[in-house]
Amino acid sequence: MIVGTSTRVVRQYERGVVFRFGRVEPGTTRAPGIVLLWPIADRLTKVNMQIVTLPVPAQDGITRDNVTVRVDAVIYFRVIDPVRVAVDVQDYMSAVGQLAQTSLRSIIGKSDLDDLLSNREKLNQGLELMIDTPVMDWGLHIDRVEIKDVSLPESMKRSMSRQAEAERERRARIITADGERQAAAMLSEAAETMADHPASLQLRLLETVVEVAAEKNSTLVLPFPVELLRFLERITPSEGRPPDATTRIGPPPARHRAVPGPAGPPAPRRAAPRMRPRPRPRTPRRAPVGATRARRRRSRDHQ
Repeated sequence: MIVGTSTRVVRQYERGVVFRFGRVEPGTTRAPGIVLLWPIADRLTKVNMQIVTLPVPAQDGITRDNVTVRVDAVIYFRVIDPVRVAVDVQDYMSAVGQLAQTSLRSIIGKSDLDDLLSNREKLNQGLELMIDTPVMDWGLHIDRVEIKDVSLPESMKRSMSRQAEAERERRARIITADGERQAAAMLSEAAETMADHPASLQLRLLETVVEVAAEKNSTLVLPFPVELLRFLERITPSEGRPPDATTRIGPPPARHRAVPGPAGPPAPRRAAPRMRPRPRPRTPRRAPVGATRARRRRSRDHQ
């Protein structure tokens, strides 16, 4: 019985703290293995040295830009001084959890919504520093703090979706306008090249005809460009060119007023025909009102 009460086994991931008559003697931390104790004087307390994963409950808070959010996190910490953990803190798990909740609410109030959504790495480092500073005096060390999820109201989600949609539409319009600008520049260069070399326009027309003819259509509409007419007009010799309808042949027509020349006296001036006045239409005269009534009375008497 004495051997059974004075023998303890400490696992590899644990450390033993021995209290002798209620006091922790310096150097009394026991390593893994079999530990021998004084039957009545010593008491052994085992401390887990593994990394502990502690989830932080979701905390409601208001960001610096007045947006209500709900944020939860997780903490990874471990014990570095088993004597301090066994003596200084009654329940270090609960103490770390409460400290993490208050620090999380504090970091929410100091941050903007954009930082919570896009700059989480910086917030994780700030939250880790806020928690690790006081727990170092308890013999603990915070390895890592991660913000898991950020819950937003439905109205804020709809607003953000509309903002993202408007941003996508703006980028699409900019890309479309840039493509049209580049296409216009290339078309301008192509037009200048075709103006310098008119035969290239004819070759492009023949390529279009070949592409259209490959569809096996019964009707083929062939456009005849004006540039081709100008090209044919330039290469046609001037001697065989027929007179144009707008070309004036012969001397210019004489004016109404003859100018005397050295050949003889001027021709007599012809008098302009006199215009008769246009007769005015005759309007029928209306009979007086009394005469019309008398005529109607005589007609009734006759009947």
